[in-house]
Amino acid sequence: MKKWIIGFCSLFVLTASAWATVNLNTATQEQLTTLTGIGPGKAKAIIEYRKTTPFKSPEDITKVPGIKNATYVRIKNDIAVGGAPAPAPVAKPVKK
Repeated sequence: MKKWIIGFCSLFVLTASAWATVNLNTATQEQLTTLTGIGPGKAKAIIEYRKTTPFKSPEDITKVPGIKNATYVRIKNDIAVGGAPAPAPVAKPVKK
């Protein structure tokens, strides 16, 4: 019984993360690559694009070089916009 409960809880956690929408303005490269048809290269292009032009609507993803309308149609239910662009990574201090 205990194994069944653990298995059920694990399944719930995995499916809940699959239903989460990805915010185009704040998602990491790793989060973006969870989207169908978005690999590391396209994820990087999305991040570069939003540095100068935050996404105002999910459809704006088609303005990113290399991302066509067909990709948008596949992922439109999995993406969202809102909030400011992700902050720039903080540099780690150099040890002396």
